[in-house]
Amino acid sequence: MKVYKTNEIKNIAILGNAGSGKTTLAEAMLFECGLIKRRGTIDGKNTVSDYFPVEKEYGYSVFPTVFSYEWKEKLMTFIDCPGSDDFVGGVVTALNVTDMALMVIDASQGVEVGTVNQFRYVDELKKPLVLLVNQMDHEKADYDNTLSSLKEFYGNKVVPVQYPIGSGPSFNGIVDVLKQKFYKWEPGATAPEVLDIPESERERADEYYQALLEAAAENDEGLMEKYFDQGTLTEEEMREGIHKGMISQSLFPLFCASAEKNMAVHRVMNFLSVVAPSPDDVAFPKNSDGEEVAPDANAPASLFFFKTTVEPHIGEVSYFKVMSGTIKEGDDFTNVNRRSRERLAQLYSVAGQMRNKATELQAGSIGAAVKLKEVRTGNTLNSKGAEHLFDFVKYPEPRYRRAIRALSESNSEKLNEALTRMREEDPTWLVEISKELKQTIVSGQGEFHLKTLKWRLENNDKIEVEFIEPKIPYRETITKSSRADYRHKKQSGGAGQFGEVHLIVEPYTEGMDLPEIYRFNGQEFKIQNRDTQVVELEWGGKLVFVNSIVGGAIDTRFLPAILKGIMGRMEQGPLTGSYARDVRVIVYDGKMHQVDSNEISFMLAGRNAFSTAFRNAAPKILEPVYDVTVSVPGEYMGDVMSDLQGRRAMIMGMESDKGFEKLKAKVPLKEMSSYSTSLSSITGGRGSFQMKFANYELVPSDVQDKLLKEYEAEEKED
Repeated sequence: MKVYKTNEIKNIAILGNAGSGKTTLAEAMLFECGLIKRRGTIDGKNTVSDYFPVEKEYGYSVFPTVFSYEWKEKLMTFIDCPGSDDFVGGVVTALNVTDMALMVIDASQGVEVGTVNQFRYVDELKKPLVLLVNQMDHEKADYDNTLSSLKEFYGNKVVPVQYPIGSGPSFNGIVDVLKQKFYKWEPGATAPEVLDIPESERERADEYYQALLEAAAENDEGLMEKYFDQGTLTEEEMREGIHKGMISQSLFPLFCASAEKNMAVHRVMNFLSVVAPSPDDVAFPKNSDGEEVAPDANAPASLFFFKTTVEPHIGEVSYFKVMSGTIKEGDDFTNVNRRSRERLAQLYSVAGQMRNKATELQAGSIGAAVKLKEVRTGNTLNSKGAEHLFDFVKYPEPRYRRAIRALSESNSEKLNEALTRMREEDPTWLVEISKELKQTIVSGQGEFHLKTLKWRLENNDKIEVEFIEPKIPYRETITKSSRADYRHKKQSGGAGQFGEVHLIVEPYTEGMDLPEIYRFNGQEFKIQNRDTQVVELEWGGKLVFVNSIVGGAIDTRFLPAILKGIMGRMEQGPLTGSYARDVRVIVYDGKMHQVDSNEISFMLAGRNAFSTAFRNAAPKILEPVYDVTVSVPGEYMGDVMSDLQGRRAMIMGMESDKGFEKLKAKVPLKEMSSYSTSLSSITGGRGSFQMKFANYELVPSDVQDKLLKEYEAEEKED
């Protein structure tokens, strides 16, 4: 492969709802450029993009697939992304390392919820966008309706460059208003006839041409002046205007095609090779210090690794983008994240499983390396003189969680190793070995996301596993003040043990004052704040420890032991054994013995005094509550709202967004266990949601009673 300069490189993410034909489009492109001699099919399980066994098994894309080809003196690199919202991590990854997006729209469906979700990331990252209405040969294809739905969602930014002649089985041509030509396919023809636009289409073609002309002119003052002076622009000038409009996100060119029949794909490839931006045309990425890093081929080299796969007979394949500089085979680098040395022994340009040797790659290029020692997804490699660290890929919060265990205890360690490796391949899988819950929790984007993980463990790693309902990380706290004291005394020959602690506990909220007097059973207790420690608990919330001891009743050297005893009890609340939080403890009195007092004595005294006081302070269970945003077509809103209310949701608001309704609610995590499946069932797969941890809130009394009975039953079993 020849060496391409940065301005000759085009990096494009292929997006689209599941079923829109992205993988089929990729096959057509690879066939057109000559990299493959025969186009594969989803049903045939022989496409370039879907080459992993799990993808062949289920018939849908799971991983983003990189493929590059040379076209019109340009290096075209695409990342074919999964369409299912369960695999949105691939979309986020691809958009962060490419310079524009090609959004594929199903001509029979128009704008779908997946289109909306993926565009949200396109918009957030300010990526140029080209729209492609695919499957024009589908029996239910409706270009006009699709164009209307696109305009409703994107507004006048959508500007057709082409429109079809016929649709469904009668689709046999397109009018290209930029080229001012009519492309017609005769039955069985591999290439179209290039004709003048028929007179019957002249009025519509002129209307679309005028709209495209004005949209192109609006993006450059010079072009606008020329347009006003002459009333037109050349094709080259229009392409320049479209290019600038794409970069500013003020223009989304619209094409149409049938990827399955390879009709009009060649034209899209030509357009992208000329008009798509190069890495040096768009906003430069920023390193972790917030500094822009220009794709300068002459600068010290820096690489960002965005994907890792494990492939049969090869091992690890690591995919990277050259952020700056020029790299060659045999170059040495420093891994910034792992502080290790790495040599790139071999460089490749890839197309799925196919690898083509690359001796040199310049800034902006996307490539791959094999069998690197310590490189993981998200790592940065720098050559001498480069000091960058890249961490710009931000993944969405997980939405589906399950506890996982190996059916054979002997495979537990092997399972943990496999999960760690798979987490490196897909960062949207989160794995937590929870000491608190005594479970291994796997979190992902949806049921299908975890279903594929299970399939791979059982089929690739030969580990039989099962998913079970995950426990909920409840918390315990108190709702009123309470006082207790405890004397620990032990004498069994030799040195004894003695420690006595008097303390008060109360619920703590940020910034609350410390009272000077507490009253319990008609008795007053005066408080002097001699010292306050605020302990930020690793499980959330705080423990505030106040020393109010006067007169030397307890030596200060024993206070850390008292705090240690209290912390030990905070790790196992009395109601359900959950972590306790948001408590203030005031140690105000006690006794010690000149000989027998020691740290263990005061640790036990503090632990038991705290336990008694906590139980008497009206303890309550807290549950994690999440902010949930659901996006659905309007006709499903009533059913979705009813379902959420049945999950103890608090509806926070609703709003309309271009044909879709957004519902915002606060929902307990306990009630979200199977929500992705339920929402898909209610909306026929057209709904989506996001969830993010909000806070802990008191559970209702009936729920608390149920939890206490369940915990009591578990304790008896144990």
